[in-house]
Amino acid sequence: MADLSSFPITRKWPAADPNVIQYYGLPTPNGVKVTIMLEELGVPYEAHLVDFAKDDQKSPEFESLNPNGKIPAIIDPDGPGGKPMGLFETGAILLYLADKTGKFIPADPARRWETIAWLMWQMGGVGPMFGQLGFFNKFAGKDYEDKRPRDRYVAESKRLLGVLDRRLDGRTWIMSDEYTIADIATLGWVRNLIGFYEARDLVEFDTFKNVGAWLERGLARPAVQKGLTIPARPGS
Repeated sequence: MADLSSFPITRKWPAADPNVIQYYGLPTPNGVKVTIMLEELGVPYEAHLVDFAKDDQKSPEFESLNPNGKIPAIIDPDGPGGKPMGLFETGAILLYLADKTGKFIPADPARRWETIAWLMWQMGGVGPMFGQLGFFNKFAGKDYEDKRPRDRYVAESKRLLGVLDRRLDGRTWIMSDEYTIADIATLGWVRNLIGFYEARDLVEFDTFKNVGAWLERGLARPAVQKGLTIPARPGS
């Protein structure tokens, strides 16, 4: 049996089965990247709720695994060399799981790096821009009288949707006919933009026909449907 006692996070969130991957997070657009990936892989894991209402992500136990205090994070009891390893940052986690299993990333070196480029595009563009738009459209930022910040993020979000729409022209997935970590990383953010962030009309989402069709295909996948709900939010 794997010994996870060296990870302080397990004192706050004990592992029922220390031999499986331990996931710590919440079903936010970043959190679901990893739960969708784990569901797509079909590997056993335990999901531990990091409750934002309780500032769990700022607790010493959580920050012992992710010093940045952001979800999600994982512990793999069977890491490199068979030793337990903790990991944070969704891009790193997706790449790690893809490389470990040989799934959802192309084997061909050129296509592999192209996939990684689109993963970095999501992390550096889609996530930060859509998140800021959500803040200025739905949360405290919506009360700002000056709408220039909101409009800046609207314009940039529309530009990014245009990039994705052109990429998907004639393609089923970002990497053509191959569903990869690039899709997994991006689906939750696009879904959130037009759903939870209530920005569908603001970004004129329905004009991006290729993106809309891609999102529909992605959300139809059983692993995506399940991953979007794990772990259950408080009160749900």
